[in-house]
Parts: sequence; structure tokens; C-alpha cells
Amino acid sequence: MNIIITIAVTALVVLYAGLFKAKKALLPITLVGLLASLAFVVTSWNTNKTYYGMMQMDNFALAFAGITIVGTIFIFLLTQNYFAENSENIAEYFTLILFALAGIEIMVSYKNMSMLFIGLEIMSVSLYILAGIRKGNFASNEASLKYFLMGAFSTGFLLFGITLIYGATGSFDLDVINQYLVGNFKTISPMFYPGVILILIGLSFKIGAAPFHFWTPDVYEGAPTLITSFMSTVVKTAGFAAFLRLFADTFAPLHDFWLPPLMVIVCLTLFIGNVTALFQKNFKRMLAYSSISHAGYLLFSLVTLSGNSANNVLVYAAAYTFASIIAFAVLILVKQKTGNDHFDSFNGLAKKNPLTTLILTVAMLSLAGIPLTAGFIGKYLMFLNVMGEYQVYLVAFAILNALVGFYYYFKVIVAMYFKEGNEIELDTPVQYKVVLVLSVIITVFLGVYPAVILNLI
Repeated sequence: MNIIITIAVTALVVLYAGLFKAKKALLPITLVGLLASLAFVVTSWNTNKTYYGMMQMDNFALAFAGITIVGTIFIFLLTQNYFAENSENIAEYFTLILFALAGIEIMVSYKNMSMLFIGLEIMSVSLYILAGIRKGNFASNEASLKYFLMGAFSTGFLLFGITLIYGATGSFDLDVINQYLVGNFKTISPMFYPGVILILIGLSFKIGAAPFHFWTPDVYEGAPTLITSFMSTVVKTAGFAAFLRLFADTFAPLHDFWLPPLMVIVCLTLFIGNVTALFQKNFKRMLAYSSISHAGYLLFSLVTLSGNSANNVLVYAAAYTFASIIAFAVLILVKQKTGNDHFDSFNGLAKKNPLTTLILTVAMLSLAGIPLTAGFIGKYLMFLNVMGEYQVYLVAFAILNALVGFYYYFKVIVAMYFKEGNEIELDTPVQYKVVLVLSVIITVFLGVYPAVILNLI
């Protein structure tokens, strides 16, 4: 609970600092607040505290809180001069991101369905505003409107599902719902089943899984790139943590019921995400579609429930988060020089930016799942989790889709090293260098020594 309070208080302090025009203090205040919340993550480890039956700060919640906070710190380090180009009121960006993070921490630690909804809405409302915060930009306005309308629609599904679950069990508490399923397995209320399906649909939208992904490419492309990086990494990680806590634990007794629709979602997500990414000429839009495919791989953790499901998701989420942060950071630098985010902008980048190019190459290799990177370990664990019986066909299908992913991830590598271009020299601030180097170290380190976080939960 101290983690959420610290983040919320930091958001309010940053807001008032902005009112008093203390622009130079915004980033230091934010980083201090996030580091303090990260310290609470460390000191709370193995305590497994429950707060008023609504929040549970177990190792599951703390592990995902740690990744989301570190990811947010890295994203804030990339804010140097970025928001100033769009608005004089930089504090509003910082505050909204922090409030979204507060909602995210509620999502990873809820013990009651009402808290899931509250956390989800705190996060979503902040993101609706952030997506359209560039008021004079038509693409940003369109992104915000689409995200808001589709988000409100999906929230209706989620709320209706929660209502049916409550009608069947008389409780929002996850433990009570689980006990109801275990104790009344043969006499479960007919209302319960459609409730589970509606919640599955609502959460699938939030993580950008097909066929509920239609908002993702346009919103990711239209939102400011730094906000897109936050949505693609931190927000997606929180969505999967919420998904996992509910379906892998509370709804586990009904696994045979919700597995078939989940399998359909997994297959559609993998196929649509990879195939559509293949035809993109815009690097940012390609990352949007690839994020859809990664949602499919992450859903593998729910196909076969095991004691390692949470740890596998943690490893994959960490691998995806830091590789994506690298990709978006370099994209910001390239776009500042060229004015666009097409693949052609990366042509010849290696000649004058060897280190940055090498780091982006490692990130692309990790996202593709090449050995000695964290992305390979993440995919390996997901595939290993579902091996057996008919599910081997699902693994084969996923591997074929992963091979498709090689093409569009290697596309940018080929452009940087083997194509002639403007040969631009990127202006890389110190903060960007810190984020890029730390992210690539984490990516390689987890690829070689995944045991560091593999058994955390």
C-alpha cells in the first residue's frame, strides 16, 4: 500500500510544482518518488500483507510492481526536452503518467474485483488524456477519441461480467469466488459462465489481443511516442498481471470452460499481429502490431496453468519491456533528426551511430527471440509451458508466426547496416545513453542468467 500512496503523493507534488513553474524540479521530484516506491517494493518482499480484504501485496504484486516502476523510471529519463516541444505545461504529462502508474499498481495487487475496476479506470482515464494531449495534432486527437470510445465499450463488457459474477457468488472477493467454484463445481449458477466470458473479452481489449486489437495501431501511432512506449510496456505488463491473477488463480477450476475461447484469441492474436506487422512501412506502427503478437505469446501462460505461469510471464514481460523501451528511445532520436518514423529513416544509421545501432540491434534480436537475449528465454519458457498433447500444434503455430516476426524485426537491422541513406548523426543526451545502456545490459543479462528473476514469485 505504501507503494501506491508514494506514487499518488508524488503525482500531487509534481502537479503543484508545475503550478509554481518549478519546471527544473519536476524530473528530480518524480525520480525520487519512484525510487522511494521501488524501495518499498524491496522492503515489502515476502511480507504478503492484505489491506482491508481489498489489496494483497504478495510477491506476485511486488514483482510486477517492481518491473512497472523501473520501466516508468526509464521512460521518465527519456523526457528530456520531449514534452517541452508539445506544451509549456510539462507537469500535466508527469502527473498523468504517475496517476496511471498508481492505477497500474492497484491492478497488479487487487484482491477484490471492485479494486480491479478502480485501478483499471484510474489508469485508462489518464491514458485517454495522454493519448490526445497534443491538442493541435489531428492524429493525437483521433487516437484519444478512438481509445476513449473503444475503452468505454470494453469497460462495459468487464463491468457486466463482474456484475454476473457477483450475482452468482454474492461477493467481489477473489478468494470467496474461488471457494464458490471449488465447493459448488457441479451446481454453479448459469450466470457465472457468461460473466467469465465477458471479463475475458474486457481484459483482452486492455492488453490489445485480437480480435479486440483494432484500437492499438491507430492509438500507438497517433499518441506521442513516449506515451506509446509507456502504453506498450508498462501498461501491457499490468494488464497481463491482472489477467493472470484472475484467470490462473480465481477462475482456475473452470479452466476447461474458458480455455477454448482463449485458444481462439491466442491464435488470432499471433496471426493478425505478425502478418499485419509484416506489411508496415512505419517503424512505430510495426511496433504496435508486434505488441499485439507479443500479447499472444504472453497468453500462453494461461493455456496450461502451472506453478511457473506467473514467473514465465514476469520474465517475458521484463524482456519485452526493456527491448521495447530501447526501440522507442531510438525512434524518438531518429524522428527528431528526420521528422518521420518510417523504416527509410534508419537507412545508414550504423555509419555514424555504431553504439546506438548495436543497442537497437540487440533489442530487435530480443523481440524476435534470438538466443542469448531475454526475448529468447521468454519465448522458450512460454512454449515449454504448453508443450504436451494437442497443444504441441499450438507451439508449432506460434513458432511459424515467430519466424514471420524475424522478417520485420530484421528489416530495421538491414536498413541500419546495409542500406544507403542520409547517414545522420543522432544527438543522444546523457539520460538517453543511460537508459539505452542499462536496458541492453538487462536484456543480455536476463538472456544469459534468467534464473535471477525466474523464481521470484
